[in-house]
Amino acid sequence: MNHWLGVVSRSHVQIGVAGGFIQLNHGRKAPLQKLQAGDRVVIYSPRTDYPDGAPLQAFTALGTVVSGDIYQVEMAPDFKPYRVDVKFAACDEAPIQPLIERLSFIKNKTHWGAAFRFGQLKLPAADFALIAKAMACAGLADPPAH
Repeated sequence: MNHWLGVVSRSHVQIGVAGGFIQLNHGRKAPLQKLQAGDRVVIYSPRTDYPDGAPLQAFTALGTVVSGDIYQVEMAPDFKPYRVDVKFAACDEAPIQPLIERLSFIKNKTHWGAAFRFGQLKLPAADFALIAKAMACAGLADPPAH
């Protein structure tokens, strides 16, 4: 099992949570190809809306990849993003500021935003657990049945 972080605006996260899926990097397929069934994913939202929403800087969702099967949907004739199904856990949003000093994946604590610039990254299990605790998850999403 791997632990991943995706960067998505809160309004898009809410759509994904309601639908039980994630899209990463504006619907590109490549980031999703790294995910496998049982992997855990946490979503960081720099803003409330994309691209010009209010700054948020919080972890907004956490869950488990269901099957890892990637599928494409048509949201508009010129926008057909790729998705993967995720079972989301019941969690609160958690601001990143109190966690920056303790998150090992953030190497530069002064310019911490640079850690999120590629839209997806693999997390150490300890960092994932720290974030899950800060989000007051009732428990991580159940692993998928095989």
